[in-house]
Amino acid sequence: MKIEELYKQYLQYPSVKTDTRKLEKNDLYFALKGPNFNGNEFATKALESGAVKAIIDDARFEVKDKTILVDDVLSTLQQLANYHRKQFKIPFLAITGSNGKTTTKELIHRVLSSQFKTYTTEGNLNNHIGVPLTILKIRKDAELVVLEMGANHIGEIASYCRIADPTHGLITNCGKAHLEGFGSEEGVRKGKGELYDHLRTNNGSAFVMWDYEYLRDMSKGIHEIFKYGTSQTDVIGNVTKTEPFLEVKFEKGLKDEVKTQLVGGYNLPNVLAAAAVGLYFSVTPDNIKKSIESYQPSNSRSQLIIKDDKKIILDAYNANPSSMKVAIENFSKTGGDNKYLILGAMAELGGTSIQEHNDIIKEINKHKWKEVLLVGGDFVKADHQYKYFKSSDEAGNWLKNQNLKGAFILVKGSRSMQMEKVLAYL
Repeated sequence: MKIEELYKQYLQYPSVKTDTRKLEKNDLYFALKGPNFNGNEFATKALESGAVKAIIDDARFEVKDKTILVDDVLSTLQQLANYHRKQFKIPFLAITGSNGKTTTKELIHRVLSSQFKTYTTEGNLNNHIGVPLTILKIRKDAELVVLEMGANHIGEIASYCRIADPTHGLITNCGKAHLEGFGSEEGVRKGKGELYDHLRTNNGSAFVMWDYEYLRDMSKGIHEIFKYGTSQTDVIGNVTKTEPFLEVKFEKGLKDEVKTQLVGGYNLPNVLAAAAVGLYFSVTPDNIKKSIESYQPSNSRSQLIIKDDKKIILDAYNANPSSMKVAIENFSKTGGDNKYLILGAMAELGGTSIQEHNDIIKEINKHKWKEVLLVGGDFVKADHQYKYFKSSDEAGNWLKNQNLKGAFILVKGSRSMQMEKVLAYL
């Protein structure tokens, strides 16, 4: 079946699902395959659960008049998303980066939604499946779209750009993330820079954190650059306070001080990005301020949690050497002497993993802590004298027997470490 014909089916039934557990009546079911599953095997179940059609790529699972056989389901899903994208003549803003992209995306969506019908990536659906699914949720009333793009190897962002064809782009930063796939920090810049490459080729516009010299260099040649930073840019802001939450004084773009509900000075670029995008799209300064101030982080991203007399910063959605370092630095500057540092290991660092964990130990050593707990992964191979636990549950069991009255606690680690489990013991 040609994409044009499948698109007619989609217009009649504009709800796409890839998981039979989430199916609703009249959904289109796309039978994706993975290393440990074959969605074709669930086609009949999907139809019985109310799916109007099942798109499959294995003829053994055909059901007359109910299945659509294609060469490759994933490729078809992506082509369908691209065809849908072409129906819109509105701004599509793509966001990528090593750290902060989800927070930045949420802040920007909050700001733009104050004046425009804005569609955005839900949760963390930022991969080869999530990007097309997000696009296929866009309806005719859309005025702006904000897409998050994650990547762990060269060529990935370029492939998403071919699907989404962004008109605008923003790279939050390029740090030591997914080194196993990118190979080096230079590889990270090349991979993330594929977004700039797309904008450069297609006369697009970029929002650039001008404080980062490497982003200045990477963005050269882009048709339009809107700059934000701490000086000499279109939008200027600086940190005035970090406890308990970040406050930012704007010197250009906005006039007021913005009092956020974000933890840590490292969120300054995220706030500036949201203000910059809002101003570029003519959102009123008052709406920008209200939108940023009303945003509360969730899903283990720099959340400040109060439990009895304990303060906990839960930043356990993910971690890499760059984000780990700034989190430790920020935590060291706040909250007195009764501080507990609880860190889970970092993943996807390849051959650099042990060295990167040792570098984090060096950063820990620079500061004074009541206690340091290291959990899992290559922390066991690193050179340190701190308490080590195999899992977050083991660390939690140790913590529940301590006197944590008045403690200030940072919990951070890669997603695979599930460091949020520690909260149950505090």
